[in-house]
Amino acid sequence: MTRDPDHIWWTADEIAAAALPDLPASKRGVNTLAERLGWRRDPERSRRRAGRGGGWEYHWKLFPLSAQKKLLAEAEPPSDAAPEKSREQVWAEFEELPDTAKDKAKARLRILSSVEALEGAGRSRSDAVADVATMEHVGVRTIWGWFGMVEGVAREDRLPHLAPRHRQAARSDRKQECDPDFKAALFGDYLRLAGPSFTSSYRRATKIAKAEGWKTLPERTMRRRLDAEVSRTTQIYLRKGLDALKGLYPAQTRDKTALHALEAVNADYHKFDVFVDWPLGHNEFEIVRPQMVAFQDIYSGRILSWRLSRNPNKSDVGLALGDMIREFGIPEHMLLDNGREFANKFLTGQAQTRHRFKIKDDDIPGVLKTLGIDIHWATPYHGQAKPIERAFKDLCDTVAKDPRFEGAYTGNRPEAKPENYGSRAIPLDQFLQVLAEGIEEHNTRAGRRSATAAGRSLHETFEASYARAPIRKATPEQARLWLMGAEGIRADAKTGLLRFMKNEYWSPWMSTLAGQRVVARFDPENLTEPLHIYALDGAYLGQAECRDAGGFFDLEEARQLAQAKAAWRKAERAAAAAVERMKVTEISSRLDAASSTPSAPAEAKVVRPIFRSAVPAEPQPRPEEEAEIASIQERLRNRDMSARTPAQEPDDERIRFRWAVELRRRIEAGEPVGQTERTKLASYEDTAEFRGQHRLYQKFGEAMLSR
Repeated sequence: MTRDPDHIWWTADEIAAAALPDLPASKRGVNTLAERLGWRRDPERSRRRAGRGGGWEYHWKLFPLSAQKKLLAEAEPPSDAAPEKSREQVWAEFEELPDTAKDKAKARLRILSSVEALEGAGRSRSDAVADVATMEHVGVRTIWGWFGMVEGVAREDRLPHLAPRHRQAARSDRKQECDPDFKAALFGDYLRLAGPSFTSSYRRATKIAKAEGWKTLPERTMRRRLDAEVSRTTQIYLRKGLDALKGLYPAQTRDKTALHALEAVNADYHKFDVFVDWPLGHNEFEIVRPQMVAFQDIYSGRILSWRLSRNPNKSDVGLALGDMIREFGIPEHMLLDNGREFANKFLTGQAQTRHRFKIKDDDIPGVLKTLGIDIHWATPYHGQAKPIERAFKDLCDTVAKDPRFEGAYTGNRPEAKPENYGSRAIPLDQFLQVLAEGIEEHNTRAGRRSATAAGRSLHETFEASYARAPIRKATPEQARLWLMGAEGIRADAKTGLLRFMKNEYWSPWMSTLAGQRVVARFDPENLTEPLHIYALDGAYLGQAECRDAGGFFDLEEARQLAQAKAAWRKAERAAAAAVERMKVTEISSRLDAASSTPSAPAEAKVVRPIFRSAVPAEPQPRPEEEAEIASIQERLRNRDMSARTPAQEPDDERIRFRWAVELRRRIEAGEPVGQTERTKLASYEDTAEFRGQHRLYQKFGEAMLSR
């Protein structure tokens, strides 16, 4: 806002005597100027002089800008004047206004510009204001008021000064505060994993506030306060947990157009939702849901190779890898899951950031490292990090739900089982045939809409890029790497004999290996075949013949689960911890203290007669129900009770539950009960043991307490 000088209204004599810049120094000259500029036609800034002598008085804002500046420079600002806002602050406040207020400011600026355009054409400001007011259906005084709002403001900064701000000022004046404890109790009740409604949390907090004498605010006001002070992500994390929070983080979009065919591949296992009759040998079968490992080209999305097995294992991964390399070539990059079927030493030995198994200096180089493939690890339990998951989703619809598998489909969730669940199992040969057809249809289906396919099929997209891409082909020597397992073995210190998987391997030339550690590569499906012996640096040494055939041995090693933690999740945990909330236990104790004695039940006005003479006896549990009670109690007894259990001695669930029932009856009867016992009761009623005992009590009544 602009500041006024001490002297606001001026006569012609006073103007002439003041000798202000750009103003005449004589009364006659001032009157001539006022008549030429139409000062007297401005009702807001000119008036007849009251009192003796009459004449006219003119407002100082009619003076030229130079004269106004001199008057302001000579005037002293009042001691209580509010500091003027900076240009940046005015524009920042304008950006926070709603669009309706901004549109009004633009309309006002357009009207003022029209007035000044007429002024530039030779019209006086008063006439211009009158003409524009008539055209725009706006009052003359209103337009003069808008000119006052931008008086002394640069033209480029007029827009924010013309915006209406009465609603914003009214809102800030009406803002009220509640008791901090009331807000903490309300937020603490609402922001918990149980997920209560805001209305129920508000009722409980209000109940406590009445007992404590806290100042409250309306429910809608507190809801707005919650949304303003606690972010949506923090609310979701506190009410729905970490998994819900993960879903709020957008997935990264990766550009595949810069790649070429077979430059990068990814692999993963998929478990089909179909029951298959898997042969075990000797006319024995097992009904399983088979699992498929597949390698997919990232550029085109084409599935390059796959193998089917009962369970994930590194042998099938190696065989599928060999199928891909033999037919297409060696990729430059490979994106893998962190499961032990991929992150094992046979495939990824000496690879950094594997985060599975202990990495030793004398580990043998894995197949992928030996072939010069750069390994990348996908985020655990994060399907969006692996492009092949999109292909698996397609196969779930086209293969698992194939009409030939009717009755064997299991559903993709436990609650989505079909009505004919488990009615049949598919023979393995038939499943392999349908699976092969489904993968071929997936690769050759036209009309793909990815950035690389552009309407073509995955097969056509791959072939077009593969024809002009630099592809590395595998040599016969390299074929021994991906088709065979690898194990570091120390040769016998005297003869060089190798003992592996209950077999003995030796050839005459191996006496030179006595006591040395070597790498043995073998076919996991046939351990009686010769071992291929390599030095630790990868040099091929020769073959070792099998001397004593043994049985098959499981090559899998135990693994330890690794969990990935993202930086933005840590930030949300910190934000959640910073929310001022009251602990649930404190809310519970305050609710107990605020609870009043239940009112007496209303007396019935109409009594229905009962035409029976005998009172029914209390039902007694049947023998089979007694066995059920004993079984449930035994399971509950073996569980580790929470530290919140109020009575630890004696260690019997029935005694603790009987104590809780009796104490609750005393409270409901209005008997004096200490706050410590109330707190223990509230904690115990929140345990799984209490809920289990209470279900038995509802079913069997008082007979259950007497046993």
